[in-house]
Amino acid sequence: MTTTAAPSGIARTASALRRLYFIRFAFAIVWAVVAITTAKEINPLTVTLFVLYPLFDVGAAVYDLRSSRTTGSPALLYVNIAVSLLTAIGLGAAAASGIPAMLRVWGAWAIVAGLVQLIVAVPRRKMGGQWPMIVSGGISVLAGGSFIAGASADHPALTNAAGYAVPGAVFFLIAAIRLGRAAKGN
Repeated sequence: MTTTAAPSGIARTASALRRLYFIRFAFAIVWAVVAITTAKEINPLTVTLFVLYPLFDVGAAVYDLRSSRTTGSPALLYVNIAVSLLTAIGLGAAAASGIPAMLRVWGAWAIVAGLVQLIVAVPRRKMGGQWPMIVSGGISVLAGGSFIAGASADHPALTNAAGYAVPGAVFFLIAAIRLGRAAKGN
């Protein structure tokens, strides 16, 4: 009689994160394509899209928390949930003030979310697939600063903020692929 061992906590977490990263990749690509085409001006669709992105991040952080319980849920994910919820509200309110206000809120969120992503990924690197998350977190911090600075430009635009999702999506895809070995328990 042959029995199959249950996957370890790390393998289960890696498998769940892998699924999450593939979903985040697909969402970010679709979101970026739609947002880039509508982000030329503030309109109801643009505002909805910009509010939706941090709300999706909330859902992803909740899934991450639930999936990583066996390996220790990073408390910083709770910070990410709170900041992303506040960002969604802030973006909705900032839209009434114009593109510069939206860029400042988006930039502040990119900085905080990037720091959280980087700090959460560092202890997870033993699992595999986390170097892309570390790099992506660092890039997010820098991008956030550029969005805040760009808000003071003569003609600020949301298109760069919309394009910000594309490199993040690529990093999620790379991380998902790299997590394959850990998800199989190797």
